[in-house]
Amino acid sequence: MTEPRAEYGTRLKRWRERIADLDRRHLLLSNARLVAAAVIAIVLWLAFGRAAVSPWWIVVAALGFGALAVVHARALQRIERGQRAAALYERALERLSGRWQGTGRAGDRFLGDHPYARDLDIYGHASLFELLNTARTEAGEETLAGWLGTGAVIDDVLARQAAVDELRPKLDFREDLAVLAAEGDVSRTGALARWSASSPVGFSAMVPAMLAMCAAITVALALLAYYDIVPPTLAIGWLFVEYAVARIWRRKLQVVIERVGRPVDDLALVAELLSRIEREPTVAPRLVALNAALSTDGLVASRAIAKLTQLVSLRESSTHNLLFAPFTAALLVPDQLTIAIDRWHAAHGHGVEGWLRVVGELEAFSAMATYAYEHPADPFPVLEPHGPVFDADALGHPLIREDLAVRNDVKLGDAGPRVIVLSGSNMSGKSTMLRAVGVNVVLALAGAPVRATRLRMSPLVVGATLRITDSLEEGQSRFYAEILRIRAIVDRARGSVPLLLLLDEILHGTNSHDRRIGAEAIVRALVDAGAIGFITTHDLALTELPSRLGPSAVNMHFEDRIENGRMVFDYRMRPGVVEHSNALALMRAVGLEV
Repeated sequence: MTEPRAEYGTRLKRWRERIADLDRRHLLLSNARLVAAAVIAIVLWLAFGRAAVSPWWIVVAALGFGALAVVHARALQRIERGQRAAALYERALERLSGRWQGTGRAGDRFLGDHPYARDLDIYGHASLFELLNTARTEAGEETLAGWLGTGAVIDDVLARQAAVDELRPKLDFREDLAVLAAEGDVSRTGALARWSASSPVGFSAMVPAMLAMCAAITVALALLAYYDIVPPTLAIGWLFVEYAVARIWRRKLQVVIERVGRPVDDLALVAELLSRIEREPTVAPRLVALNAALSTDGLVASRAIAKLTQLVSLRESSTHNLLFAPFTAALLVPDQLTIAIDRWHAAHGHGVEGWLRVVGELEAFSAMATYAYEHPADPFPVLEPHGPVFDADALGHPLIREDLAVRNDVKLGDAGPRVIVLSGSNMSGKSTMLRAVGVNVVLALAGAPVRATRLRMSPLVVGATLRITDSLEEGQSRFYAEILRIRAIVDRARGSVPLLLLLDEILHGTNSHDRRIGAEAIVRALVDAGAIGFITTHDLALTELPSRLGPSAVNMHFEDRIENGRMVFDYRMRPGVVEHSNALALMRAVGLEV
């Protein structure tokens, strides 16, 4: 594959050149429309003011103006799509340069009461979600957020990996998907979703048959009156009878039209997107299944939507065209089209939710495939059905620029220790290490590549205490909030999936004696429940835990040193207990006399 930065730069340049060409065409067409409008005015004056030309020339001029308007509208649409494509690659280059924070939709709405999203920066500003999120629909963002928030079982993860791997090199398809998905704002919980989930009004087969019979009688009476076989008053009188018959279902017909207004506009927005998805050949089983979900009863989604939009368009034309409206009303054409719209709702309305689900999943796959394309050295993890195990070489944090991130090997479970007690001074990298492990577990169980040269792991559920604060509103101290969180983590450790514990500065809100006793009891309970993971601490008394827990726990640490009066960190994890603290040095560095 082409190097991502070079490929993005080439595509961005190409789109900017295309936009410039389209802008010139837009200016030319705008001037042509002004000229055409002037020609129409001149022809009107010549035809009716001077009687110098036939009035039919007005029709010719109007048709020419209409053709220019259609071509101009298409040019404007191409400009808008070109601008969206250019913006897509501008943000992609920002991601590669490490300037993506705050430039995308961060997904704060997904935080809620998620047990570890805040701890690991899964959602919110400068989060994993913001980094990955290229989705443009509500369904796409919700799907991606769901995958990041809840780990999948191994079979699903493997299926997602295959789909992501197939979409990774398909830049044209991913570009089309992003550009077309941004065409409008279609919500899976808005008017379209409510309409598709609602029951159709329902008309018996007798209704269209009766309306057709009424229309046939109208045509027959009109012909008979034309040939003076019956008086015209009979045909006119029949129209009142026909109107009275149609009024029996008038209220139900009106309900159909009131409901379909906004949903059909939303469906029209996704029709081209669905058509593009349907045309893309796929191999991965998950992608094949998604494509198959767009076809029901031999009719693909895009064609079904085209049929509905055609019915709605015909109905609007039959009621709003002043020339034909009297005739279509007399023949009950709008009513027949309304019944056809309701029948479409009955036949295909239930499928709309599935179509939006397909769009959402493909956008989520595209987002992870984009990440995979931009980080070609990041592998998919090898998943072990039996655990717990987390065994990584050169593990890094995916939210830190690759040229700045320091990588470490991590081995938990299997033949390695179950728990690592990680000591070190302030700012040495302890919390970042915990987040690196946790975020890579999230990526792995979502089906994405991970930031490591190799990762072998079993399914794990995360339990973290990296961001805990007190609450004035709830009257909770930080220590009380922490022990409530730990209790929830202990409960989670008793589940069927092994726990990955990431306990940062465990119980640091209490005294050293209680902290040591409490931490030992908590860690022992978690290890007995099958958990693996990290505990960080500034309190060197807690580094005695491995000697009490036996071979299931080991000490490791981060170091720092003073160079030219500055604190220097190498962020390398080493065996053993840290031998000094930088707290006094930091206090002296800011001018405190200690």
